[in-house]
Amino acid sequence: MIAVSFLFISFISCENTNPKTLSYTSWSTYLGDSGRSHYSTLSQITKENVKDLKVVWSYESPDWGQMQMNPIVIDTMLYGVSAALRAFALHAATGEEIWRFGDSLQVWHSTSRGVSYWENGDDRRIFFTRGPDLYALDALSGQPISTFGNQGKIDLRSGLPEEDKDKFVISNTPGTIYKDLIVMPLRISEDIDAARGDIMAFNVITGALEWVFHTIPYPTEEGYDTWKDIKAYQNKWVGAANNWAGMALDKRLGIIYVPTGSAAPDFYGGMRKGSNLYSDCLLALDANTGERIWHFQFTHHDIWDRDPPAPPNLLMVERKGKKIPAVAQVTKQGYVYVFDRRTGKPLFDIAEKTVPSSKLEGEEAWPTQPFPVEPKPFARQSNVLTADDISPFAENKEELKEILAKSDKRIYAPPSLGPVLLLPGYDGAAEWGGAATNPYEGIIYVNSNEMAWILQMEEVVRNSEDISLGEQVYLNNCVICHKVDRSGMAASGFPSLIDIKARKTREEVSVQIVNGKGMMTGFPQIPDKEKEALVDFLFDENVGKEVKSGESNHYPLPYKHAGYNKFLDNKGLPGISPPWGTLHAIDLNTGKYIWSVPFGDTPELGAEGKGTGTENYGGPIVTENGLLFIGATKVGYFRVFDKYTGKLLWEYKLPAAAFATPAMYEVNGKQYITIACGGEKLGTVKGNRIVAFALK
Repeated sequence: MIAVSFLFISFISCENTNPKTLSYTSWSTYLGDSGRSHYSTLSQITKENVKDLKVVWSYESPDWGQMQMNPIVIDTMLYGVSAALRAFALHAATGEEIWRFGDSLQVWHSTSRGVSYWENGDDRRIFFTRGPDLYALDALSGQPISTFGNQGKIDLRSGLPEEDKDKFVISNTPGTIYKDLIVMPLRISEDIDAARGDIMAFNVITGALEWVFHTIPYPTEEGYDTWKDIKAYQNKWVGAANNWAGMALDKRLGIIYVPTGSAAPDFYGGMRKGSNLYSDCLLALDANTGERIWHFQFTHHDIWDRDPPAPPNLLMVERKGKKIPAVAQVTKQGYVYVFDRRTGKPLFDIAEKTVPSSKLEGEEAWPTQPFPVEPKPFARQSNVLTADDISPFAENKEELKEILAKSDKRIYAPPSLGPVLLLPGYDGAAEWGGAATNPYEGIIYVNSNEMAWILQMEEVVRNSEDISLGEQVYLNNCVICHKVDRSGMAASGFPSLIDIKARKTREEVSVQIVNGKGMMTGFPQIPDKEKEALVDFLFDENVGKEVKSGESNHYPLPYKHAGYNKFLDNKGLPGISPPWGTLHAIDLNTGKYIWSVPFGDTPELGAEGKGTGTENYGGPIVTENGLLFIGATKVGYFRVFDKYTGKLLWEYKLPAAAFATPAMYEVNGKQYITIACGGEKLGTVKGNRIVAFALK
């Protein structure tokens, strides 16, 4: 068993952390409660009457497109964020709009997963982000709180060092409220221009910065020596190690559990040698001060972008007849790690195993990685695939077998100039929707993707007299997603840029380069001259724009990621055999699986596509009386399963696919469940509705 680093142990009896003393009848916090349980004790809807669920209201947002938003409900008001990042409040029993903030704003920085709520007497506030700004709004009127920050908002970069304050920094995920603090997740760039991913707590009343934890340690801080031969904290070519997925909070222990992302740049670590604390960690921090209590690193020297994709779950598990307050973290690799949340002691053995070394110049892959002995992975692993695992539905089986044979399938095979088969893929087995749990039974429920991707590196394009400045900027910044010929990768979610001038103006493209859009990060670090040259290139206006000596942006690394390519057949379906999406119930008291079922269908295959499973984004919620509710699939159904057996009990075709986690609540004695239906992701039709179900 691996030892876990900690500074001090704060022991509080299990009785004081027992969730049975807590209420799970409301949905006032992101994912239901601060332990991110996705759980409700409301019981009007049962296995017997779930077939009688009906749509009782539907709200049409003025904005169309992907919504990852999990609403919260305070009294009779439901709060959320639209596809265009407008905060809104609805009557939770009727769907009637009460207020909307941001009517005149057309901002497409990213998707949003919702809002946070704080109150003190009559002072009630909603916090949400748009771009780098954190807003505090009056919960009843939707108007900015003028005494918070600068007339109702603060720039999240205000807590970062000066050299980070012009970099790309936003937040997809609601902040975590503790007392009068809000601790903010950050989404930042994943390349050499990344800001530092410091964990920051702001005062909810004034907006002032209260504490900071440096995820890339400074010279006097523990962990500094895990960044070899480089002053990484100075943020020259190295950054990130940010929390983007959200956090969990044990209010009684006063501990906030923070999963951190990979260090940047993502796929080449020659400039950040060492194990790279505190990237890819679960950090247990004192929520009052930000002081580290304990940590565990899931991936040492990450060169695969294997950061934890979701907040951890707080729950009780049983060991030798005693209940232990635990924290469980699901991962992109399909692993579940379980710890005593007070001490960081692993509750299942974790083995450090030798993994392959890198052959790329300058790269030093870490020699070992931690593997939980139990539970077993909830997704297939690349090393088990053989030619027999090629999809039986593929027409081009021989081509796929050849790609598979040429690819490095070893677990933690390091990036190279040859293909590496990444399964689970970049987006992971577990995704940002995370897992649900009955917090006092010790069982988690997690939906999983089984989409293989091809990871490959390429040498960086250097200055050339043969290409324009704009093309060189494109090759060093954009080709990873949109390909050399600008055709994009539609099946992977990256659009073609060939005809962009027919769809957007130069100004719109220029703004998008700086600000980003959807899951595209912004590139504010590109100098104006290079940005103008890039737009020239995209608009085919390159005449007379040759490179001159010293004119191009210097990219200091010898290699770049070659692009996000799914392993697909010639019809755009997964190249490996089904299931392509799964749903699991795992008993963390024993480490054993209760059930596993395929999740989703593939209509393109007709009758044969039933039960194949499919890609899915957005998490489940579970109820005490035995139900599991989930949208998530691209086919666009809202489904209810028996949480004890995995049996499908009910399904309903939504107006658009729901890549979001539902919310369950009660108003005037009536139980409701609501979900955001924005579509757009995975090539689905755009939607704009929030739909609520109840028994008539």
